Amino acid sequence: MPRVLPAVLMFAAALGLSRAPAADEPKPIRALLVLGGCCHDYKKQQELITKGVSARANVQWAIAYDPDTGTKHLNPWYEKEDWAKGFDVVVHDECCSDVKDIKTVEKILAPHKAGLPAVITHCGMHSYRTEGYPKSTPWFEFTGLASTGHGPQAPIDITFVDNDTKITAGLKDWKTVNEELYNNSAGKLLETAQPLAKGKQIFKNKNGKETVAEAVCVWTNKYNGKTKVFATTLGHNNETVGDARYLDLLTRGLLWSVGKLDEAHLKPAKQVMIEK
Repeated sequence: MPRVLPAVLMFAAALGLSRAPAADEPKPIRALLVLGGCCHDYKKQQELITKGVSARANVQWAIAYDPDTGTKHLNPWYEKEDWAKGFDVVVHDECCSDVKDIKTVEKILAPHKAGLPAVITHCGMHSYRTEGYPKSTPWFEFTGLASTGHGPQAPIDITFVDNDTKITAGLKDWKTVNEELYNNSAGKLLETAQPLAKGKQIFKNKNGKETVAEAVCVWTNKYNGKTKVFATTLGHNNETVGDARYLDLLTRGLLWSVGKLDEAHLKPAKQVMIEK
C-alpha cells in the first residue's frame, strides 16, 4: 500500500497539470446578432452568420431575429430596458429604414456610445433614417459612412486597399456573385473611419450603356471617440453571406472590434448559442 499511494498522488498531479491549460483558455466572446426586416433571407442568414463565425472563432451568440418583412417595424429586442447588457459585441444586420423615432435610435446607440463594440453589415447601413437624412443622421455617425442607395445586382470586384491591418492580413481580393454595391452618398467616409476595401461593379443602365460604379465597401469606424466599429455593405444574397471569404472577413472584423483578433480566439467555439 505505501508504494501505491505515491503512484496515485503522482497520477493525480499529472492529471491536474494536464487540465491546467483549460483554465487558461479565453472565455467565449458573447455576441448579439440583430436582424430582420425588409428584403433579405434573414431566416437563413442568421444560421449562416452564427455558425460560420463560430466555426472560425470562439464566439457564442444570442439571436434577435424579427420575422417582420417591412421597414417600419422595430426589432422587439430593443424594447428591453438594458437590451445590450451582458454582450461583448452587437452585430447590426437589421433592415428598418423607416424606424425614425429619434428617442428609439438614441436608445439603440446608447450602449455603443458608452463603448460597446459593433459590427454593421449590409442593410444595417440603410436603417434609422431620422431627421437630417440623407445628409447626416446619428446613425451615420455610428456607421462612419453615409449610404443612401445601391445599383442593380451584379458581381462586385472586391479590392483590399489597406493590407497593413490585422483584419485584412492574409485575405485576398475576390469577385462576388450578384450583389448590391451600396453608394457612398457623401463621396467619402467620415474622418473617424478608415477604408479597408473597395468594390467595383460594371453593369448596363436602363439605356443599355455600360456603367462603372465604385465605392468603399469595407471599413472601420471609431464612434464617439472610443467605440470600435467594423462595417461592410456586402451581404445581400445567401451565397455571399455563406461564402468562406466573406465569413473570414466578418470574423476578423468582429474579433478586431472587441480587441481579440489573436490566435487564442481564432479557434472554433465549443458552443454556438448562448443558453438563456
